[in-house]
Amino acid sequence: MVCVTSTGRDLEATVHRSFGRASYFLFVDPETLTVDAVENRPGAHGAGVQAAQTVADHGARAVITGSVGPNAFQGLSAAGVEIYVGAEGTVREALDAYRSGALERSHAPTGRPHQGGTR
Repeated sequence: MVCVTSTGRDLEATVHRSFGRASYFLFVDPETLTVDAVENRPGAHGAGVQAAQTVADHGARAVITGSVGPNAFQGLSAAGVEIYVGAEGTVREALDAYRSGALERSHAPTGRPHQGGTR
């Protein structure tokens, strides 16, 4: 099971650039493309930490996103979730890039704290 940050509820939605501020987390079986869409409701503070907990609770082994901040990175790493950044386009396109090995696995945060943007 992988989790893709998304602006919508299906494979044709656009990948959301910020992990903690994503509108939805799409939990996808990369083989069957079965989707379970979970709405993300980030608070004013701690969005990355809350989001990391949601992903861990759903049993994802990898996250595909645009960027991930330091708190979310720490939470995901502690849960043993691999993080792939730089995803763009639709969720389906990001999954194709993941399956082909074209996405970069992140070993450090790529976003700024509390802002979710890229450096």
